[in-house]
Amino acid sequence: MDDLRARIARTLRREREAAGLSVSELARRAGVSKATVSQLESGAGNPSVETLWALGVALDVPFAVFVDPPSHGPTLIRAADLAGVPSAAAAYSATLLAASPPGARRDLYLITAEPGAARRSDPHHPGTIEHVVLMSGAAHVGPADAPALLSPGDYLTYPGDAPHVFEATAPGTNAVLISELR
Repeated sequence: MDDLRARIARTLRREREAAGLSVSELARRAGVSKATVSQLESGAGNPSVETLWALGVALDVPFAVFVDPPSHGPTLIRAADLAGVPSAAAAYSATLLAASPPGARRDLYLITAEPGAARRSDPHHPGTIEHVVLMSGAAHVGPADAPALLSPGDYLTYPGDAPHVFEATAPGTNAVLISELR
């Protein structure tokens, strides 16, 4: 998690400065506190999925920019070593497995979730489509007004640029999510 915090800190500062924004202005645009932005830039914060999404939208960069590790050859991510970003609102975390390379527009995530509060997502960038393959457990997934109940092996695609939800209904729910921007 320390590597992830350091990566988020470096990336957040780089993207904020590239956008020509002060800490205060970025905080205002993202709807988070100035202290939160400062803590994240210093590597001391513990960001949630929601906070990183809000900062990404405010900076007009994808979530993956904050959490994608640099690649220098084959990448093996052991399940025991996953460093996901937790949700502040649900027993849910997202681990970026592969970010979209320059010129392409898709990111691959491993989702782990437990029953309880649903992970409700605000609309992402216009044209975003999400693809989900449920690997274990069960979950209501998809458009906030009409999620589908998925079982292991089920595949669902839905607009990610509209409100959507992921709500685990069984312990040990895992899914692969691909976020694609068309």
